[in-house]
Amino acid sequence: MNYPQTLEYLYSHLPMFSRIGAAALKPDLTNTIALCKVLGNPETTFKSIHIAGTNGKGSTSHMLASILQESGLKVGLYTSPHLKDFRERIKINGQLIPKQTVVDFVEKYQSLFDKIEPSFFEWTVALCVDYFSNEKIDIAIIETGLGGRLDSTNIITPQLSVITNIGWDHTDLLGDTLAKIAFEKAGIIKHKIPVVIGEYESETKTVFEQKGTQENAPISFTQNHFNTQNFLSKNKFSTCDILKDNEIVFENIELDLGGNYQQKNVLTVINSIQHLQKLNYIISEKHIRDGLKNVTQNTGLMGRWQVLQQQPLIICDTGHNVNGMEYVVQQINQNQFKKLHIVIGMVKDKDISKVLSLLPKNAKYYFCNAAIPRSLPATELQQQAFSFGLFGEYYISVNEALDAAKNNAQKDDMIFIGGSTFVVAEIL
Repeated sequence: MNYPQTLEYLYSHLPMFSRIGAAALKPDLTNTIALCKVLGNPETTFKSIHIAGTNGKGSTSHMLASILQESGLKVGLYTSPHLKDFRERIKINGQLIPKQTVVDFVEKYQSLFDKIEPSFFEWTVALCVDYFSNEKIDIAIIETGLGGRLDSTNIITPQLSVITNIGWDHTDLLGDTLAKIAFEKAGIIKHKIPVVIGEYESETKTVFEQKGTQENAPISFTQNHFNTQNFLSKNKFSTCDILKDNEIVFENIELDLGGNYQQKNVLTVINSIQHLQKLNYIISEKHIRDGLKNVTQNTGLMGRWQVLQQQPLIICDTGHNVNGMEYVVQQINQNQFKKLHIVIGMVKDKDISKVLSLLPKNAKYYFCNAAIPRSLPATELQQQAFSFGLFGEYYISVNEALDAAKNNAQKDDMIFIGGSTFVVAEIL
C-alpha cells in the first residue's frame, strides 16, 4: 500500500472513535498489551510523561514538549485527535512522523495485528511507541485519548503523571458524576510515580487522594500553590506573572497562545517542570521562557483560540464540552466587535443542551456538521438551538457555513468557529 491507501485502511477497516463513537472502544488494555508484545514492548525503552484530563490536555502537552525541546532534549509527542494530518498525532521535536514510516509499520505488522483485531486508536498507540523507541527519543509526552484507566496509552510507566482537570465530557462512557470521571482519569496514577493535578473540586480531590494513597504516589495540587497575576490575553498571545505560594517566580511570562483558559494550563505546566527539575532534568528559566513563547513554532499546535484572519476577526477553538465552551464564551465576550457570527457544529454524544444554553443569544448562527458519522445533523442542531433562542440557517458543509458567515460579516465583526474538534479540522 502507498500512504493514502494505508490511511484508508486505518480509517475504514478499523473501529475509530472519532467517527463512530463508543462502539470503537475496547473495555480493557488487552489488545494494546498484545500489540506491544508483538513489537517487543517498545514502551519500556523510553522515559515519558502521561497526561490526562477533561480539558487542556493538548495545550499542556504541547507546552511541556516545547520547553523540553528548548532544553535540548529529543522529545516525542503523542496527542489526539488530529486536525489536518493523521501524522500530527505522532511527532518528534515538532516534526511529523514520516509517511513512509507509517506505511512500513502497517505493512510489516498488518497480518500479525489482524489476529488481535485492534481499534484505530490501538494501532496508533502501537505505531507511536514503536517509532519513539526506534528513534531513541529522550522523553515522550503521551496524552490519553479518553479517560485514563482503560485508555490504550495506559501501558506506559511514566516519570510523572499529570491530570489537568475534571469536567463534564463523555459521561456515557466515563460516568455520570465528577467523582466517577475522576476515578477513570486517576487510573493513570502509578505506584510511587509523582502526580501533578491542575484543578480539582472537593469531590474529585478525594478521588485523587485515595488513589495516591493506594499507589503511594505523591500528589501536588497546582491550585493550592500556584497562581497568575496581571494575566492578559490578546488574540494570539498571552502574558502574565506566575506566583508560587504568593511569591513571584516568573515575571512577565510570554505565551504564544491566546485564551484566558491558558492561565490554568500554564500553571500546571510550571508545576510539572519543577517536578522534572527535581528528577534532575536540566531546565533553565530561559528554556521555560523560550518554550512558552514558541509553543506553536516548536510543536505545530493548532486550534486553540487560533486567529485565522483580521477584519473581520475570524477565530477558531476546539473547545467542545460544557467546561470548554464556558471558557470560549468568556473569551468571545472579551473581544470588541460590531456583530458576532458563530459557525457551529457538534457531535451526537455531547451534552448538546448544556452547551447551547451557554452560547450568546446576540449572535447570528450558521449551523453545520462535520463530515463524520458522529456529527449531529445541522438541521437537528438548528432545531435544538431554536429552543435556546439561538437563530440562524443550516448548511450542508462546514465550509459552506463559513463562506456564508464571511459574506454576511463586515470588517468590524467577529466570526467564531467551533463546537467540535472536527468542525475546526475541516476549516483548517
